[in-house]
Amino acid sequence: VLPGDVIARGIDTMVEVIDRGNLGETSSTGKTLETILALVTFLVGGVVGSRVLFAVLNRSRQVGSARYIPGLVLGAAFGLPMILISRSVNVTATAPAEVGFVWLLTSFFGWGVALTWVYDRLREPMIAPDRVISPETITVEQINRRQFLVRFGAATATLTVIGAGVGLYLDRREEQQYLARIRRNREAVMPENLPNADADLEPAPGTRPEYTPLEDHYRIDINLRPPEINGDEWRLRIGGMVDNPLTLTIDDIKNNYPAMDQYVTLACISNRVGGDLTSTTLWTGASLQEILGDAGVQSGATHLKITSEDGFYETVALDLINSEPRIMLAYHWDGIPLLYKHGFPLRIYIPDLYGMKQPKWITNIEVMDHDEDGYWIERGWDKVARMRATSVIDVVADDAPLADEAGQTLIPIGGIAHAGARGISRVEVRVDDGEWTETQLRAPLSETTWVIWRYDWPFSGGEHTFAVRCYEGDGTPQIAEENPALPSGATGIHTMTREV
Repeated sequence: VLPGDVIARGIDTMVEVIDRGNLGETSSTGKTLETILALVTFLVGGVVGSRVLFAVLNRSRQVGSARYIPGLVLGAAFGLPMILISRSVNVTATAPAEVGFVWLLTSFFGWGVALTWVYDRLREPMIAPDRVISPETITVEQINRRQFLVRFGAATATLTVIGAGVGLYLDRREEQQYLARIRRNREAVMPENLPNADADLEPAPGTRPEYTPLEDHYRIDINLRPPEINGDEWRLRIGGMVDNPLTLTIDDIKNNYPAMDQYVTLACISNRVGGDLTSTTLWTGASLQEILGDAGVQSGATHLKITSEDGFYETVALDLINSEPRIMLAYHWDGIPLLYKHGFPLRIYIPDLYGMKQPKWITNIEVMDHDEDGYWIERGWDKVARMRATSVIDVVADDAPLADEAGQTLIPIGGIAHAGARGISRVEVRVDDGEWTETQLRAPLSETTWVIWRYDWPFSGGEHTFAVRCYEGDGTPQIAEENPALPSGATGIHTMTREV
């Protein structure tokens, strides 16, 4: 396991590379890069291990079955660490863990044996000295060590690419099934059905959707693949310092507690200023206060430790839960059960905090009398992780000009502003070195979502730099000083330079 600060800085660097290289949507591109890195690492390790095995076989005088012993040792050297890793993060398997372990070990043993077999058939043929063979009778192609390694490397790379392609194809099929399910439910969250459908202000053309399509919602978690949990077998266990330990099915939570609906903007703490690791959707769930009331929290308890199926963990102060009735255990997004990749069957929502404090795939809640650091805190991120106020320019819509009553050409400029659950009172725009000018604000979906802003700028040809800043609900200005995402969330003024 890598040190926490290495992991944290690695994530920060990856987000920066994706952003600066304009490589696409951050969360999906990041998962792709992680997959490629894992494949390359495994390929390089396999090539190195193979080279060691070939060196051993080249010096070995063993014959028969004994010749395969070095290959079995190599398989064990790779397989046992993989089993240990799988034991801690075995979250996507549908078969029992023991079956997976046996399969892994058998696969790596088979790999080691196969390498030995390949080596014996591709190595330079040995000609017995007591046999006289004319050149015409030799039909076996002789290759030297360099040629052998080139051919073996090419074959290994080809198999890796084919395997990765098959995996991506299967993932794509699963994703298409999810999307079809989402689209069938889309009518419930069409713009005309949103709570601010009658808002006076229309967003500037090209502003991001006020309500994020579920298929576009960002995803950040600690594994390449999400857990695939059997909803019928899943249970939430609440124990520790409680009078009545609970074991709840998802139907228990849905049927025994009133449903709460909240429009929520969630953001990742590793998001850059102006980044895309933030999304808005409708959450449905049950009040955590009510569920804990049934469990009977004992006197002296101060924190909850929440554990997830994927190995993630986080602690939440009971004082926060008792003071914030909007905290929920959510089981629906967008009116349908959570998708696997977004936390099925249960995740928590805590207003005003970044996503790193809000576990998904929850399986256990332990009531404790002390605090502990969570997964990302141990890896260098902020313990509180309170959302920073931020504002973003989405568009300078010079392809959709307007004209005022005096005939002045106006260019719509628009974007979003967000300050967690603290609201937005004002957004201002500046062009080049001019004065800050207040924009118009659209009524938000809720007090916990971003606000759409718009400014119709009097057109002036040439290259211009546009900047935006916001103020929280109580008038507190966003932090203008530039700070990186690590450890507490990025700050700074978002700008966009355009030739109009």
